[in-house]
Amino acid sequence: MPIDNSEQIAEWNGALGQRWVAMQREIDRIVVPFGGAALKVAAPQPGERVIDVGCGCGDTSIEIARLVGKSGAVLGVDVSAPMLGVARSRTTQADCANLTFYEGDASETELPANTDLLFSRFGVMFFGQPTQALNHLRVSLREGGRCAFVCWRSPRDNPWAMVPLSAARAAMNVTPPPADPNAPGPFAFADEERLRTILSGAGFGDVEVQRFDAAISLGATPRTAAEASVQIGPVSRLVRETGAEHLPVILEAVERALGPYASSDGHVSLSGSTWIVSGTSPA
Repeated sequence: MPIDNSEQIAEWNGALGQRWVAMQREIDRIVVPFGGAALKVAAPQPGERVIDVGCGCGDTSIEIARLVGKSGAVLGVDVSAPMLGVARSRTTQADCANLTFYEGDASETELPANTDLLFSRFGVMFFGQPTQALNHLRVSLREGGRCAFVCWRSPRDNPWAMVPLSAARAAMNVTPPPADPNAPGPFAFADEERLRTILSGAGFGDVEVQRFDAAISLGATPRTAAEASVQIGPVSRLVRETGAEHLPVILEAVERALGPYASSDGHVSLSGSTWIVSGTSPA
């Protein structure tokens, strides 16, 4: 049965993708520690062939291309044309001849065979049918090939997302209906048992799931941190749903909520919690 990721594809080619392009530097800065931890587990080697799933604006793809060297090859795959435009521009500037990009849905598009490594930084939680999608990705690996990715743990373990969101909901007097924790989205892989079941169901062996936490810098002041929060993460969706006319009220509420988290110099940091996941394609 075909995988329906059409809603996600539309979002990442619409306002959401454009917003991430506009905030590419800020987003990369926020998620670099988590991507770095996943890359350490992935351990790309010189000469290896790598697929970067959900490569976005190309930050991790460029780093992997540097690690595998000229004898290796990296393919970055993403559904977002706006983000891939940035990725290709950055690749030209970085002079990465061993790096190419492809616009497509990695869960069903034909991928190079005999790949050594599948990697993803927050790019695999949006599949409509994750087991089927990850099985499709696994088939591209050589025997003994590796998979490594990072994904968010539960919302309650991620104050960087929930502190602003709770403040925004209170300001708008919004009580959301119970959400499906397994629906495609940032926290779809939060449950460790489900995550392991998906990986094993997709045919991966030697599955390991490790917790990795790091501080997330949201801004130099509570105001700039609030401005970042309403552009990315769960608050941005609430802004879209309630209407941009409510943005000033939401922004003020988020700024007040983030104030207590500011350091003596005003900088706002909150903790983020992820899973670093790895597995292999069995013989």
